[in-house]
Amino acid sequence: MTRTDVVVTGLGATTPLGGDVASTWDGMLAGRSGVSALTQEWAASLPARIAGQLAEDPMTKIDRIQARRMDRSEQVAIIAAREAWADAGFGDPDESADRDVAVDPERLAVVVGSGIGGATTLLGQDDILEEKGPRRVSPHTIPMLMPNGPAAHVGLHLKARAGAHCPASACATGAEALAWALDLIRAGRADVVVAGGVEAVIHPLPMAAFASMRAMSTRNDEPERASRPWDKARDGFVLSEGAGIVVLERADHAAARGARVYARFAGAGMTSDGYDIVQPHPQGEGAIRAIKRALADADVAASDIGHVNAHATSTPVGDLAEVVALRASIGDGFALTSTKSMTGHLLGAAGAVESIASILAVYHSTVPPTINLEDPDEGLDLDVVTGAARKADLTAALNNSFGFGGHNAALVFTRA
Repeated sequence: MTRTDVVVTGLGATTPLGGDVASTWDGMLAGRSGVSALTQEWAASLPARIAGQLAEDPMTKIDRIQARRMDRSEQVAIIAAREAWADAGFGDPDESADRDVAVDPERLAVVVGSGIGGATTLLGQDDILEEKGPRRVSPHTIPMLMPNGPAAHVGLHLKARAGAHCPASACATGAEALAWALDLIRAGRADVVVAGGVEAVIHPLPMAAFASMRAMSTRNDEPERASRPWDKARDGFVLSEGAGIVVLERADHAAARGARVYARFAGAGMTSDGYDIVQPHPQGEGAIRAIKRALADADVAASDIGHVNAHATSTPVGDLAEVVALRASIGDGFALTSTKSMTGHLLGAAGAVESIASILAVYHSTVPPTINLEDPDEGLDLDVVTGAARKADLTAALNNSFGFGGHNAALVFTRA
């Protein structure tokens, strides 16, 4: 049976490094950190008082009346989706003149997930309930807090009628969204899928909870140096917010309309550890299986992978578990990086934003650096790109994402 080729034709993002893909990518190539100190009054008593806050306020890009009816996670989803849709050459969905070049709505699907969802809305409205009573709770609360809100808003905005889906698999969410989108196109249920992940939960409760787990960096006096994957002095991840959205398209559909193609989405692998609710398997067994499945699905040899954008969050256990998994699954002949060293950890959006970085690495033949890697851990025996971006003639790149609950997702992108 002939496998349907799926390609990437549009990219959209809003992150701590920039309000769009171009500025985010430029920040990555420059090795710039998007992490900063939290100046909000509520942050003063927290153990971790740093975060990767959005470089651009979503309220400056969305109609204010509309924005007040949306959770911040929904706002960033719309911003990134608009950029990706326009980048793919489909025009403005609100302009009837553009409908002739857009995809048939009944062949257009959305897969946009979030690891936590509308938590800031839930917590904020609970405060209103406690302080002012039930009559003051917003009638928009449920559509704002529901985890499928970002997917629903994107689907409504684009008039997608082939399905709007919302995976929720912690820090693997964004990558799993792309994998499910790949399957939708291969299964013949859609010609185009707008897919990705979002997160916006920089709030005292999630930050206090992560800190109680001792999962977050407390390098409060040096926020730009706090996210340091594989460094001996790493002490946890940095919570960030943002969104990454890609337009995936059946290859012949893209060719018929003369679309620019960034890369081919060649394959995906998803597994679960069955080991622990938060800790990765120490030998990386689930990750190894996910990577090998992705390679087999893509019909790509391990030796073809020239670049890996690692999950590497800057935690003591997780970083080295991934190194073990990479050596066991694809060896050592690739340029390794962790863009989380610059963006921080975007949770449900991480896999999507890092997929965009992987796609652009293949498209531009350039690997972004890992910053803050000053004293590498003894267990790090791979070729990590540091100091400056590296030119590389890439045929294929791998992006890994792993999440609480033992979720593992590996995606392979190849040159178009």
